[in-house]
Amino acid sequence: MASRVSIFPLSGALLFPGMHLPLHVFEPRYRAMVSDALARDRRIGMIQPRGEGDRPALFGMGCIGQIIDVEALPDGRYDIVLEGLARFRVLRELDVATPFRQVEAELLENAPAATLAMAERASLEMESRRFAEVQGYSVDWESVARLDDETLVNGVAQIAPFDPASKQALLEAETLSARAELIVQLMQFFSRHGDEEGGTLQ
Repeated sequence: MASRVSIFPLSGALLFPGMHLPLHVFEPRYRAMVSDALARDRRIGMIQPRGEGDRPALFGMGCIGQIIDVEALPDGRYDIVLEGLARFRVLRELDVATPFRQVEAELLENAPAATLAMAERASLEMESRRFAEVQGYSVDWESVARLDDETLVNGVAQIAPFDPASKQALLEAETLSARAELIVQLMQFFSRHGDEEGGTLQ
């Protein structure tokens, strides 16, 4: 079923169903978008642009987020938190008078809660530890161990410092196992090539 979606193109910013994404909204057109969303259904579509410029081309898939927390600042800016609801596929961009862009989108059904095989989970946790150590990240691994598989995979995919195309591939992965496997591959690639000129995924 097609829906009209107001979109926020932001490179490197991924949102997954069930995950949270904090945003500081300062551009006038996106302040208008937040104001419009608050007056309607509190929903915004996060999507990555393909390139630079004022109206860059878009990747074909994004994720609808619902504003679950909002702070309106005195100068018109907003601090908001989005909760991911569902991925969407762009059907076409709409010709609109609003300063923010809107698309006609097909909302994709969320798959039933998925789990990883024990070996997949172990591989992901091991590679994540190695990656965090290389990057100098401080991680509460006891808390990580308590996360369910879906929260772990999507949480890592959302925050990992990969390039936009790699992040997009993670969003478009159709199964949790495929996403977990891709994360492991990207972390291994990053760890091998991150210090080489042209090899970084950031």
